[in-house]
Amino acid sequence: MIRTWRRLRGFDRSVKLLMVNQLTINTGFYMLMPYLAFHLSDNIGMAAWSVGLVLGMRNLTQQGMFLIGGSIADRFGYKPAILAGCTLRTVGFAALGFADSLPVLLLASAATGFAGALFNPAVRAYLAADAGDQRVEAFALFNVFYQTGILIGPLIGMALIAVDFTVVASVAAALFLALTVLQARALPARRAPATGQRAGVIGVLGDWRTVVTNRGFVVFTVAMAGSYVLNFQVYLALPLTVQDTVETAGFGEGSGNIAVAALFAVSALVAITCQVRLTDWAKRRWDAAQALPRGLAVMAVAFLPVLATPPLADALRDMTEAPPLAAALVVAPALLTAALLGLGGALVYPFEMDTVVRLSGDRLVATHYGLYNTVSGIAITLGNLAIGAVLGLDAPIAAIAPWLTLAALGAVGSVSLAIIGRPGGITNTAPPTGSPAAQAR
Repeated sequence: MIRTWRRLRGFDRSVKLLMVNQLTINTGFYMLMPYLAFHLSDNIGMAAWSVGLVLGMRNLTQQGMFLIGGSIADRFGYKPAILAGCTLRTVGFAALGFADSLPVLLLASAATGFAGALFNPAVRAYLAADAGDQRVEAFALFNVFYQTGILIGPLIGMALIAVDFTVVASVAAALFLALTVLQARALPARRAPATGQRAGVIGVLGDWRTVVTNRGFVVFTVAMAGSYVLNFQVYLALPLTVQDTVETAGFGEGSGNIAVAALFAVSALVAITCQVRLTDWAKRRWDAAQALPRGLAVMAVAFLPVLATPPLADALRDMTEAPPLAAALVVAPALLTAALLGLGGALVYPFEMDTVVRLSGDRLVATHYGLYNTVSGIAITLGNLAIGAVLGLDAPIAAIAPWLTLAALGAVGSVSLAIIGRPGGITNTAPPTGSPAAQAR
């Protein structure tokens, strides 16, 4: 961690503020969202379908509006988009804490989602612009703050929800309000490089056409989409499997929840503690075209240890004298999977974010990030539907098929990235002379 703080001191004030920005955003988000479904169902008494509708509205709005959010950032400036997003989330979180009618809750959830679509592409484009030649190092630091927010947010929320959910929502909204004021006062204004954009809807459609016809970027986006499906399994397949295995084996009431919390903690702690050192190590040896497929390969291999969970559970089912030890041994393969996923993700992320900027030709960077986020969101949705269906199969297929499927997906992604990143490959091809991307350099 000493290296992390030393590295942070070497960046400009704007970069440091963007790190604080992401830490606060994730802390506020993860202190509220994990407990929202419980609040809606138990405190308000909403039906399961309406709870799903409220939660789905946020995801649908955020994923569906990323491209628009990126365009707003490129056209009106990164800072206004960040401020607008933080303001919207302040209002949305406050409403989620105090509203009890479905229409208001849907509006609040939509505002919360659109907020993410506004500030996510803007923050990344701003960071890429101000980090300059140190983009990879900056994105490595960014991931440390990102994961720290994921780690501490639920812990703060857990403490506050013991009082009341409205307290959780109020504190989360206050964090975003404070962040909005801080950035309004201290974050320098920053606009995208001028590229002769046309005004109005026609101009925005022209921007989108520029992005979707950027062949290298689109191929890279599709090739990376599977990595987001893999990363998301820390929140889907792994928790469901571990909780079901531990509780079915009878290792004590609440042991499943403890095991799931350990999964989240291990994944985040690996990134927090290893990110900067790992990125420095990888950058000395590889370029992005080499680091990315290697990182995906690690993520693919990560799903193999969890294959040992059912046999271990069966073997240790009768360890009645030491149930905590037995439960820990059963969860160990899944914890190793979470750790390897965190390690692979930490290797991939800085090079991935830098590659998006490079493939954009430093033109319409936020819009490129917007489309990239939209495609990854679609991949997560489709991937989760497929993995959920496989998890629902009868034993023993359900104990093997999901993990082999995910490992295969990672292997395909790794090979694809190796092919398109080879010398002369599509993501290593510079924008042609005279193209808008080339002219923007």
